[in-house]
Amino acid sequence: MNRISLPDPRNENILININGELLPREEARISVFDSAVQGGDAVWEGIRIYNGKVFMLEEHLQRMIDSARAMAFKDIPSKDHLRKEIFKTLNANGMYDESHIRLTLTRGKKVTSGMSPEFNQYGLTLIVLAEWKKPVYAAEGIQLITSSIRRNPPQCIDSKIHHNNLINNILAKIEANLAGVEDAVMLDVDGFVSETNATNIFFVKAGSIKTPFADSCLPGITRANVIALACNHDIPIAEKRISISEMYSADEAFVTGSMGEITPVLAIDGRKIGSEKPGDITLRIMNSYRDLASENGVTIPR
Repeated sequence: MNRISLPDPRNENILININGELLPREEARISVFDSAVQGGDAVWEGIRIYNGKVFMLEEHLQRMIDSARAMAFKDIPSKDHLRKEIFKTLNANGMYDESHIRLTLTRGKKVTSGMSPEFNQYGLTLIVLAEWKKPVYAAEGIQLITSSIRRNPPQCIDSKIHHNNLINNILAKIEANLAGVEDAVMLDVDGFVSETNATNIFFVKAGSIKTPFADSCLPGITRANVIALACNHDIPIAEKRISISEMYSADEAFVTGSMGEITPVLAIDGRKIGSEKPGDITLRIMNSYRDLASENGVTIPR
């Protein structure tokens, strides 16, 4: 039998919320007929908790609802309902800091296996999975490779839908694992940089920040915060098409996401990025983001 090692042992006895019912970790289940199991037919959000507050909660809830609408889900729960279930789960687990929520809304259980949403007659399935989870990347920085797997273009599946069908991202992550690095840069179908398998990506050159257009990448909430922070600090920033050679020749690079926050990139495909240390602009953005996250958010009612 394989030995199980949890990244954080505090998660062994967490309670997981499925459609309003709080269940111990080992008892939390959804049906084999659920659309998430049948076809990855679900939407999700990753939300962080800081100092008794849920960071960017309204933005995450709106994106989930927008994604569910784009997927033609029926009877989408209200923001009030989603907030209530999130707060209930956090209070049940006593999670008020160093925590992360994986909020999932599936099309629900089917009456028989198959693709058609006409088989979904039980209503949606809401899962609130809250875990003790510090930022998942090393603060000193990570290494990346370029994946052979292309990011989905809008004509295949729109990246604005934050959906659960993550096979192309997982295939890219497998390549990163085999290369012994943290993540993989994914290019778009034209060969320009899109994002990594798990994060948005930014590059610094001659004091200016560049990031790919949100055409084949998710326009992340952390990404939007970074753009706003750069503007507030009078750091030039722009969206543009970024080639592989521009990526390699960057003075600095960093990735962004709710689960990992802001993380410096030290090397890509064996090429050192800048001095192979977190750069000055990256550190400014990191520090500003930490201040933003620690001081803002929706207070968890207890």
